[in-house]
Amino acid sequence: MKVVLHGLLSVTLLLSTLVFADGHTPSEATVKTAIETYWEARNTSDAETVAAMESQTGFFGTNSDGSFHKPMSTASADDWEKNMVGNNANLRVVYPEATEIADGVVYARYYAEGVVGTDGNVSPYRTRVTSVWLKESDGEWRVKSMHFSPANYGGTHKTQSSDFDD
Repeated sequence: MKVVLHGLLSVTLLLSTLVFADGHTPSEATVKTAIETYWEARNTSDAETVAAMESQTGFFGTNSDGSFHKPMSTASADDWEKNMVGNNANLRVVYPEATEIADGVVYARYYAEGVVGTDGNVSPYRTRVTSVWLKESDGEWRVKSMHFSPANYGGTHKTQSSDFDD
């Protein structure tokens, strides 16, 4: 009986270690869901949700078009709404990975692919995305930084006039 109990305990410990070693903490799962929610909001032009999911202490962004890093900003729903006018995007998150690197900090990476553009000028889009998500003082997970880098078939950020607004 002791041998069976000992064997069962060993298997349980091994399996629980494998689960956590494979990046399945509650924080990581929550961030992966938040990533999906963020992109669904961008696809549907839900400016309120997008703005609410970015860090309230400021956001850092780098586009995949080769432009300079964007300065830290805090975008409002009105800012996002202006940015979304006339833009058509239908992007999906592919192969998301999330790793909790510190208490309340999750590093995520994935591909965003689909189509982007403006009315009458839509093209295929694929980019690699890395992001840092923070659990902020109100307990909500928000994205602090996103970096986009081109992936195959030329999928880069399509420059638009709002990219030059301060």
